[in-house]
Amino acid sequence: MIGYQITFYTRQDRRHHGEPIGEWLLHLADEMKFRGATVIAASEGIGHQHRIHSAHFFELADQPMCIVLAVTHEEGERLFERLRSEKLDLFYVKAAVEFGVI
Repeated sequence: MIGYQITFYTRQDRRHHGEPIGEWLLHLADEMKFRGATVIAASEGIGHQHRIHSAHFFELADQPMCIVLAVTHEEGERLFERLRSEKLDLFYVKAAVEFGVI
């Protein structure tokens, strides 16, 4: 299939409707019947305000997170329509990809 890989970048401590954004996006992918989504925890990253974010031994709140989805064009349109309606402030990268199962 031809579609998009969409990667959202956030932190462990960011929430939407009281739920961590990563978990909220996973539930949204399930609700929208996407093929799947993956949450990747990173050890460090630099945010848009040029501040270093990192996971600390006792505190993971500032830990960078990526949420990755592979979607068709139509699924991507539905996803972004929903995210706009939620009024999220969330950085993303959207790249054209070929995907499938072999």
